[in-house]
Amino acid sequence: MEFEKLPTVPTADEILDRSFRRAAKKMKEKMNKDRANEEFIRAVSHGIHDRLVYIIRGFPEFEELPQFYRELVEILYGLDRIKQALGAVGWAAKHTKRVGDELAYQSRRAPDSLAVRKRAVARLASMVHQIKRDLLFLNEVRNVLRTLPHIDDAFTVVIAGYPNVGKSSFIRRVSTATPEIASYPFTTKGIIVGHRAEGRQRVQFVDTPGILDRPADERNAIERQALSAIMNVANVVLFIIDPSEHCGYPIEVQRHLLDEVAGLVSVPIVAVANKSDIVRSDRDLTMSTETGDGVSEILERLLSYRPVPIKRTKVPTREQNQ
Repeated sequence: MEFEKLPTVPTADEILDRSFRRAAKKMKEKMNKDRANEEFIRAVSHGIHDRLVYIIRGFPEFEELPQFYRELVEILYGLDRIKQALGAVGWAAKHTKRVGDELAYQSRRAPDSLAVRKRAVARLASMVHQIKRDLLFLNEVRNVLRTLPHIDDAFTVVIAGYPNVGKSSFIRRVSTATPEIASYPFTTKGIIVGHRAEGRQRVQFVDTPGILDRPADERNAIERQALSAIMNVANVVLFIIDPSEHCGYPIEVQRHLLDEVAGLVSVPIVAVANKSDIVRSDRDLTMSTETGDGVSEILERLLSYRPVPIKRTKVPTREQNQ
């Protein structure tokens, strides 16, 4: 994901310090005191402008992101809040350059260019400090977005169910790679992504956080992330049930959640009762992620939903036709 390339967002003081240092170097290049003050003002304002523009351009066009990532960003921070912060940075970029150019021009004609320079420094610093909270917020957003799991455009199995039913155990059983674990500010548990090579095809497994069986408006952010994953990236959903109820949830409420998930997606759902080493279910497919019993059969069932690769017919050459 392009989030990995998001640059660090500096603080207001860091932007000012860097711009002042660079401007001071350019100022030393001028022998004339008045021209040096003019060059200092212009260099500071342009340095601030360029840095703020660089920050804005570092963020992606959120409306062009895949829906999974748009919803994830909305859940974590709110797209409107991010756009508002970027808009404030854009405002500061525009006005620092305009004010700097105006004061640089005034400095050239003023009897006391040093006084104009001091006034320019105060005004430019004031504008940058007006967006200091926006800069801090954007850097927090940047730090978290860089940790989001990478979701490929590949055949995707989303694994759902209550907490502690065996979702993570299943993905570790079937994934040939070490699952990527991404944490979020709300909890230490986030979405886990693992991959498996099946011939020339790559299969992706997304282990969602446990979704609690309660009304949508009562679900927390992590639970909404899980639903977002199910809705937007799944080609097939593996819903794991714990008939032993060792997960801490009665079988009735687990099946109620299964019915709800079935109403949210249009892709196939494979319901499997885990922990067959403890208790077996006569109603569902069964497996044990603890012993591995039945796991390969469930994997085969999931992979059966992969689209059949289109075989390209080789067009014979003119020489072959003859």
